Amino acid sequence: MNYAGRFFEIGKGTGALTITAVIFDLGGVVIASPMQTFAAHEREQGLEHNFINRMIVANGSESAWGRLERGEIAMDAEFFALFDAELATAGAPGLCSQQIFADVAATAGVNDNMVAAIGLLRDAGYKLAALTNNWVDAKDPGVAHSLQSLFDAFVESAVEGVRKPDPRIYQIVCERLEIEPGAAIFLDDIGQNLKSARALGMTTIKVVEPLQAIVELEQILGLELQS
Repeated sequence: MNYAGRFFEIGKGTGALTITAVIFDLGGVVIASPMQTFAAHEREQGLEHNFINRMIVANGSESAWGRLERGEIAMDAEFFALFDAELATAGAPGLCSQQIFADVAATAGVNDNMVAAIGLLRDAGYKLAALTNNWVDAKDPGVAHSLQSLFDAFVESAVEGVRKPDPRIYQIVCERLEIEPGAAIFLDDIGQNLKSARALGMTTIKVVEPLQAIVELEQILGLELQS
């Protein structure tokens, strides 16, 4: 394994920037995206693709989803009632949020290629963090928590009370890693989350598919991340 690019410099001269940390979103990056499950339910109801995600974005930070991800409400009857009401108002009364999220939990498998890449990054000396918008579910802590040992910092929106793309949560993860934002690469599957990271100075990779993202990470760092 070639670790020649252990701390990769972006740029030249006195302005050169050394990458010492890699920060990962979880859902859609390390864990299967819930969007796949959303899409299956949309097809069943004859709805347009991405209907649920568009509704979540349109309803803003004070919606049931926004409050869930900030930890103000839990994944329980209160959330399901609020989210079902929002779905009905948006024109999808046939969708059942409790069933949707049961299916999300059942399909939340871990991407082995990404986990292997994380291990190789650790071996190469990089600081590692997870930065995830998540929720509190007393009945099921979820597969994400089984991954905590992979990271030096594990930052969850429902714990911090702030969610991506709010710049404050990116600042929190950088403080935990003891780095400046410009020393990090951030991987996420949602464009607006990446936009906030770039505004703070992070190098970003949009994850369309995990292997594609690993290849981009290899190219940036000059490091082999596929065993």
